[in-house]
Amino acid sequence: DELKKALANRVLSAELDDHLDGEAAAGKANRRNGYSKKTVLGESSKLELELRIPRDREGTFDPKLIAKYQRRFPGFDTKIISMYARGTSVREVQGHLMEIYGLDVSPDLISTVTDAVLETVTEWQNRPLETSYPLIFFDAMRAKIRDEGLVRNKAVYLALGVQADGTKDILGIWIETTEGAKFWLRVMNELKNRGVEDVLIAVVDGLKGFPEAINAVFPQAIVQTCIVHLIRHSLGFVSWTDRKPGVPALRMIYRATDAEAGMAALEAFDAGFWGRKYPAIALAWRRNWDRVIPFFAFPEGVR
Repeated sequence: DELKKALANRVLSAELDDHLDGEAAAGKANRRNGYSKKTVLGESSKLELELRIPRDREGTFDPKLIAKYQRRFPGFDTKIISMYARGTSVREVQGHLMEIYGLDVSPDLISTVTDAVLETVTEWQNRPLETSYPLIFFDAMRAKIRDEGLVRNKAVYLALGVQADGTKDILGIWIETTEGAKFWLRVMNELKNRGVEDVLIAVVDGLKGFPEAINAVFPQAIVQTCIVHLIRHSLGFVSWTDRKPGVPALRMIYRATDAEAGMAALEAFDAGFWGRKYPAIALAWRRNWDRVIPFFAFPEGVR
């Protein structure tokens, strides 16, 4: 929502710049006249966004991104994600803006807005980060993104940092065709170059080579396998009808008081009904056990 708000405000400001340039070219002495506030609702969010709508002295400016009586902000979410991702080209940004505006605007407006968008995107991508983070979650989400005239489902990789006071911040967004250790090593180096010196716990999925990529740049970081990913992986072996009754048995493992109790729960699961019916589950937990147990060292409230 903060990304949508920042980019929308920048686009609206660029719209007014384009409008004032047109007024000046026509010999009219018009200029900026502050802002008015407007609350809109995003397409995929229940949170309202308060935008700053720029005004002109003569009252002739009619914003196109958010019309005067428009209260919803549809079709903006995935375009924001894509524009803030690394590697976005000028052509891609122009394509997104053309989709947002349709065919009702001039090429000059698209050019003006594109310049403003690229500036604020670059500022966000390269902004300094905190020197240390108690937690960073590395994960991916799927978004529909237009690519060479076709809408494709692409993986959008995210780094979500949690500061000491609990504040969450998206540290970066990347679109990559393949997820691999080399890609994540590049991400780690980028985070370090932007000021991150230490990470206490990095929470990741089970990608091979991912922990090594993290520790190559942050050697003191504790790498924790995401329990949610591991549960989802485990349920992939289970029939649909067995999923709901089988989950409580898994819960006994990751809610144990310590690593020894967790291993005992895993042994009991393996020897029990669900372990005998789906032996691949216990194998998956044993295979990842060294990355499962780090969070047992912390109090239950932290976990």
